[in-house]
Amino acid sequence: MRNTQRIMIMKTQISIPLSAALCFTCLSVRATDWPQWRGPQRNGLSSETGLLKEWPKGGPKLVWQVEDAGVGYSTPAVSGNRLYELGNEGIENEFVEARSTGDGKRVWQTRLGKVGNPDQEPKFPGARSTPTIDGDLIFALGSDGDLACLEKGTGKIRWKKNLRTDFGGKPGVWAYSESPLVDGDTLVCTPGGSEASLVALAKKTGEVKWKAVVPGGDEAAYSSASVVDAAGTKQYVQMLQKGLVGVDAKTGKVLWSYNKTVSKFKANIPTPVARGAEIYSAGAGTGGGLIKLKKSGDGVEADQMYFSPKLPTAIGGAVLLGDYLYGTGGAGMLCVQFSSGDVKWEDRALGAASLFFADGRLYLHGENGEVALVEPSTEGYREKSRFAPPAQPKRLSSMEKAWTYPVVADGKLYVRDHQLLWCYDVKSGT
Repeated sequence: MRNTQRIMIMKTQISIPLSAALCFTCLSVRATDWPQWRGPQRNGLSSETGLLKEWPKGGPKLVWQVEDAGVGYSTPAVSGNRLYELGNEGIENEFVEARSTGDGKRVWQTRLGKVGNPDQEPKFPGARSTPTIDGDLIFALGSDGDLACLEKGTGKIRWKKNLRTDFGGKPGVWAYSESPLVDGDTLVCTPGGSEASLVALAKKTGEVKWKAVVPGGDEAAYSSASVVDAAGTKQYVQMLQKGLVGVDAKTGKVLWSYNKTVSKFKANIPTPVARGAEIYSAGAGTGGGLIKLKKSGDGVEADQMYFSPKLPTAIGGAVLLGDYLYGTGGAGMLCVQFSSGDVKWEDRALGAASLFFADGRLYLHGENGEVALVEPSTEGYREKSRFAPPAQPKRLSSMEKAWTYPVVADGKLYVRDHQLLWCYDVKSGT
């Protein structure tokens, strides 16, 4: 059973009072945990409170840093006093590991397999996925398609499959990047290909529940699936290489598709943002758009509400606060009215960035390596603090950026960039 709880009403100082009562379902973790990709509900929103509203000059207090987290772009997942992430050493050893949140020391490490598509062009080989924590279990997907269920305490593998060999999987150029979705007793992931565009497994055994095949087949992209209840149907929404799709959560039947926001660079990466029957998706070099799902006979239709090349499209995704979407693109940060697509403001800020919201502030990790704390407002960009973590890593190529998503859990901010992992104290009054 999934546990249901309510977030407190959020209040921020903007010209139009922003308040939203958000009801959501959670994994089996504490309220201050960050158990999976983009937080408790995969929407970039945290319910944590008691955090600093501004940081000291030079940034918040550095608690610890490590330099052996491995190569890759995996975001940490946090539960209790443990942090979990993927990394790799060379191309033969891609692993999932646990570290202490107290000092960053490694508790255990388990090999998943090798790095997928090491000869990719442009070359960004490395671990990419964020592990998903559910109770005493961890679910991790390696870049070569190695999917494993592990014991959280020891790292022992309970069961393991490979998306390529077990499901005829076909990833894109940059290998598998999604973070597994746990929904109740079901684990959802995206092999891609003509046998299983998406697949649902029994999370405790790995047994197949259903396989969903998009007509004509489709490669896996680099986004992660999420749960959407709309048009009278619970569905899993995912971005594939040919476009956004929704499949019936019970049967795997493909319900609808939408391809206007497919990236012209074949880099379908940002996680879609959903509000009821409305879903925002975006693709680099193409633009962002909103669709609205509606019941049509025995099926579901996806009607486009708007599309524009000037909306947030960056890898770091976007977050929805009230009726306003905050995200970044090539020109910087934007505030967009979700229901209309109207741009309220645009600012260079950090440039393209990954971001999340917690306790009245937006946290940004720029592709330039800087970290910023921003007050959300419909009137303009209100940066409260900015700093750069020390000793930035050497890039694999001139095209590579700082792409890892920042995380907050139990008053600590975690920022990763390849083998470097920093932990900062952002709790108020400490």
